[in-house]
Amino acid sequence: MTLEQRLERATQLARDAGERMVQAREEQGFAHHYKKGDELVTDIDVAIDTFLAEALEAEFPEDARLTEELSPERDVIGTKGGLWVIDPIDGTVNFAHGLRHVAVSIAWCERGKIQMGVVHAPFLGETFTAIRGKGAWMNGESITVSETEDMSRALVATGFPYNRDSRPPLLKRLSAMLLVCQDVRRNGSAALDLCDVACGRLDAYYESVSPWDFAAGLLIAREAGARTGHLYRCPDGIPEELYGENIVVASPALHAPLKRLLEDADASSGLPGL
Repeated sequence: MTLEQRLERATQLARDAGERMVQAREEQGFAHHYKKGDELVTDIDVAIDTFLAEALEAEFPEDARLTEELSPERDVIGTKGGLWVIDPIDGTVNFAHGLRHVAVSIAWCERGKIQMGVVHAPFLGETFTAIRGKGAWMNGESITVSETEDMSRALVATGFPYNRDSRPPLLKRLSAMLLVCQDVRRNGSAALDLCDVACGRLDAYYESVSPWDFAAGLLIAREAGARTGHLYRCPDGIPEELYGENIVVASPALHAPLKRLLEDADASSGLPGL
């Protein structure tokens, strides 16, 4: 099966999942609980993950899956064969609170490289797609990153972990960013933050997230012209494109100064390599 065919199928599955999300929001019949003590999960997250898993198993039984709810074991990222990386609802807290910044994220990887991705935002009516080496699109129209070259004019997105004890060290970075850039946004969906960089609504993004949060969005941003990478070196044995710690994504002229700013903030807090 070609990448184009895989993308077409993944896009349809993402839209079908989005319809389930919209229906659940309208009916307001979903329950929720907390995993790891502080991370919100709804039964719609699980239901959509199950729907996608069953569809992919039926059509691509030879491929492995890494999904947030049903198959979160990260050792599969080293597989040499095909790997689906899925977040059934990226922005679960937004979803549960009635906010619109919510997405389904589906990526397909091979030998640790992201080959195609789709991020579908059902409440926004936007579908972002990309194929490795072939560009990025929103609702079928080609997209490109912003041409912003000055950090003082940059609109930057980030996020914070659910574990409150992990947040204080990140405030040094946030403070440094607010002193330099135009402003900071915290929208609650890594996948959509990356897509907003891809289409020029945001100039940069940094955060530490899980593979299912960023895989599709990272490819979409890169194919739209963004520079992508990490603040610090990726550990040996982990595919760099699926390593989610300290991701830095920006329009080309801003990537290096953004990295320097974050590195300096970490050094001043005594926590380099955060």
